[in-house]
Amino acid sequence: MKGLIGKKLGMTQLFSEKGERLPVTVLSLGPCVVVRTRTKAKDGYEAVQIGWLSVKPEKLRRPERKLLEKAGVRAVKCLRELRVDESALYSVGQEIDVEIFKVGEKVDVVGTSKGKGFAGGMKRWNFNGGPASHGSMTHRQPASGGSTCAAKVIKGKRGPGRLGGVRRTAQGLEIVKVDRDKNLLVVRGNVPGSANSLVIVSESVKENSNFPDRAVR
Repeated sequence: MKGLIGKKLGMTQLFSEKGERLPVTVLSLGPCVVVRTRTKAKDGYEAVQIGWLSVKPEKLRRPERKLLEKAGVRAVKCLRELRVDESALYSVGQEIDVEIFKVGEKVDVVGTSKGKGFAGGMKRWNFNGGPASHGSMTHRQPASGGSTCAAKVIKGKRGPGRLGGVRRTAQGLEIVKVDRDKNLLVVRGNVPGSANSLVIVSESVKENSNFPDRAVR
């Protein structure tokens, strides 16, 4: 598996060769540096730890600063670990950019959805609401808590609460354009998060699965 760290710039539209309008999201990715490699013999699994966004060393916490100094790589703000098939193909200090992706490939994009604060049941869970006539006072209230005897709300019951601000993954997005000069990757569709929010782009898990029933069609 291959992947990069970056940020979401925003959405726009492109037109295909057939004149079809495509809603796309522009991502600014890398270049990322390999900070550490993990092997199955030593760590029990194959993975690489990559870093993105150069910063001054004094901006980092001491454990992170010492880790980067030991690896002999530049100071980076964001560190993430990605599972790979063979970590031996990577070396500490290696630079990775958007060139690893090609037009037409499918990728998964991980981000944090927009936080919308406290929301009621209708907005948060798309409830229908109560009757809106004949003196009803429960237009936007959720229904019964579902408990008939115990004086408590059953765990997992959907109701009002915080909406958004959670980790989400958009799967199987097609790459429409790759701009290595500007480190830009354009994917079809929308990805979670607001503009300038952190995203992690990797190969699509379902598209590259060995199980036919799990492949995206």
